[in-house]
This record gives sequence, C-alpha cells and structure tokens, in this order.
Amino acid sequence: MSAHLPLHGKTALVTGVSRRRGIGFAVATKLASLGASIVIHHHRPHDLDLPWGGDDLDAVRDGIRAHLTEGARFADLAADLSDPSTIAGVIDTAEGLVGGLDVLVCNHAKSGDDGSILDMTPERLSAFWEVNTRATMLLTAEFARRRAPQTEEQRRPGDRITGNGPYAEPQGHVFWMTSGQIHGAMRGEVAYAASKAALAGVTATVAADLLELGIVLNTVNPGPVNTGYMDPETTDRSLEGLDEYLASTPFGRVGRPEDPAELIAWLSTSAGGWVVGQVLTSDGGFSL
Repeated sequence: MSAHLPLHGKTALVTGVSRRRGIGFAVATKLASLGASIVIHHHRPHDLDLPWGGDDLDAVRDGIRAHLTEGARFADLAADLSDPSTIAGVIDTAEGLVGGLDVLVCNHAKSGDDGSILDMTPERLSAFWEVNTRATMLLTAEFARRRAPQTEEQRRPGDRITGNGPYAEPQGHVFWMTSGQIHGAMRGEVAYAASKAALAGVTATVAADLLELGIVLNTVNPGPVNTGYMDPETTDRSLEGLDEYLASTPFGRVGRPEDPAELIAWLSTSAGGWVVGQVLTSDGGFSL
C-alpha cells in the first residue's frame, strides 16, 4: 500500500449509485481513484419516479471504471433494499468480487413523496424507515456478522460482542448518511428527516458495538448538495430567492457531490482511522 493509493487491495461497496450527479457516484469514483475495487448497488426504478429522473447506467458504470487503478475490479448489482431478503445477496456480491469487503458506504435513500406532519400515514412512514433506516442497519449487521469470531456458545441478544482486539488498524469501515435534521427544521420532509434522525441518534451505540470487532462507523451529514433537485428544470421545490441567498454566503454555492466524497474517502484510509462513532457535518458552514 502506498500513500498515493492508500486503498490499494481494498474493496468498497457503495449503495445508491445510479446517477452521475449523485453523492454515491462521487464517493465510488473517489474511492476507486485511491486504489479500491468497487461494487455499486442501484435501484433505478426509484429515480424514475422523481423529477430528475434516471440516468444511463452504462454511463454510470463507465464513469466509475475510468477511475479504477491497475489491478482493481468493478461490479454492480440492482436490488430493492426495502426487501430485507436482498441484504445478504448484496454483501455476498461485494465480498465475492476479490474475496473480501473493507468499506461499506450506505448511501442509498428514499426521497420524494414526503410531506408535513399532517400528511403522515403508516404507509409513508414505513416506506422511508424500511429503506433509509432498516436497510442501512441490516447491511451493517450483515457486514459485521461476517467478521465476528465464531464461538460454540450461542450469543443471547444484547450480550456484549467479543472480538479479537486489540487491533493494529481498523478491520473495516462503515459509513451512514444522515441529513440536515440535526441542525434545524426540514419542512415538508417529516418521514425522510425521521428516518435519517434515527441513524444519527444511534450512531454512537452501533459504533461502540462495531468497535469490538475493529470496525469503524461514522455518519456523515453532507448538508445541502445539489444532485439535481436544485436545478430549475428538475426541482421538486420552490427555488425562489435561492440565487440571492447563495450570493450572500461565504462560498457562494451549495455543496457538490465531491465535497462529502472527499471526507468519506479520507476517513476510509489509515489517516482517518482515529475518527470513530461521530456524526460529521460537511456543509461549508451552512449549519452555522
């Protein structure tokens, strides 16, 4: 492993990678440029229901392959993560690429079809929970189980996890994605904000469990990032006054997908291995 390619020999799985404008694509290409083999997950039917629509998946694949370094490999798969039965297969595919999985980035998310508290129904709340929260925790659980030492005694739910520490370095990295609900109101996005708040709220608890196995979990809030939803032709909200507001901010722009990707990539390397169990905001100061 070299400083130039700190993820050489590692494999990363990034979920929710189906659009070149998306954060997942930026994360996958950045990890690839650092030497990692890449597996991406996508669920294009979700994109087709949104104002910004779907992308050309072949172009998405080609874009990631273009960033692979010598010897690194690439694979992709489609799965509806609202179905819990897909979880093991997603991890199987990632582990099968080169024989192991080192980095799990849970970037997938359900968005759209949300509303205010007056619009909440059991079905709407469950739909966001199943994808954004439940699938993230089930992927993390499957990733961790495969690294837990096998013992003859059966664990009881709630028993403290016993690993093989101390560890010279992290034995894996997991990343969750939260949102701006940790800094203020997200009007009209009650179900989405609730599903993401659950991840932020349980980060420390799950990180403590994973650390027994040498696995490092951090959660990233990317702040406002234009992945197409702030473009006039594909927005799902009013953009009135946005340009004037941005002109008054220190950097004069919202986030780009590459901004959170840089943070996740650094945290995936040995240089960022001492950051554990944090909910990190990367938003250019918007939350201030």
